[in-house]
Amino acid sequence: MYKPAGFDPGKKYPLLVNFYERNSETLHNYRMPEPNRSTIDYHFYNSNGYIIFNPDVIYTEGYPGESCYNSVMPGITSLIEKGYIDEKAIGAQGHSWGGYQVAYLATRTNLFAAIESGAPVVNMVSAYGGIRWETGLNRSFQYEHTQSRIGATIWDKPLRYIENSPLFTMDKVQTPILIMHNDQDGHVPWYQGIEYFIALKRLRKPVWMLNYTGEVHWPMRMANRIDFQKRMFHFFEHYLNGKPMPQWMKEGVPAVEKDFELGY
Repeated sequence: MYKPAGFDPGKKYPLLVNFYERNSETLHNYRMPEPNRSTIDYHFYNSNGYIIFNPDVIYTEGYPGESCYNSVMPGITSLIEKGYIDEKAIGAQGHSWGGYQVAYLATRTNLFAAIESGAPVVNMVSAYGGIRWETGLNRSFQYEHTQSRIGATIWDKPLRYIENSPLFTMDKVQTPILIMHNDQDGHVPWYQGIEYFIALKRLRKPVWMLNYTGEVHWPMRMANRIDFQKRMFHFFEHYLNGKPMPQWMKEGVPAVEKDFELGY
């Protein structure tokens, strides 16, 4: 847990939950203040009065979504019990595998006031049959043997692919979602982000999608990193701190407009 300077346990603070898999071994590592390409800047959010929580996830093969829920939610509950977390101002942010995990959480709980999900897989059925455009590797290996942890082919355990895919329970989502997925992503094909966005739009849920044209799994150009960080901050400030909704969230930004002025 990362607390703001001058932390007062008698006050209520907004909480941002940010995680990937297991980060406890990096507890004492220094985090460089910078406009990160895929994650929140801990210093920036601490400086703006947020508490950051980075839990470890312990996985059971075949149940990556459930494992995430069982690891993260008790940690959040324990923080709420300490009395200094504003229960109505809890957000979550993750990218890639982290993006998948926060997308899954949104189908299981309404605790979060807002979630940013970057480059997530939301449909393991369609993702299983794809390839990693950067390397040409088929994606089935990661579901059968590595990070996605299904541990079987789609024919052996079809229900595991469906049950662990947020897409199939997206009608339960009540949390506002910000998606960031770029059209040259070589790790997670960006049609996953499109499936996510279209599903939530079809269900009339509050959702926004950022695509940095020509960028890969995360924005590489500094201007795009800064833009992403600003928009993500606007998003969380609106839903967690009650700030006015910025124009780009109210009206959207046409793809042909590249120099849109940020601000509230």
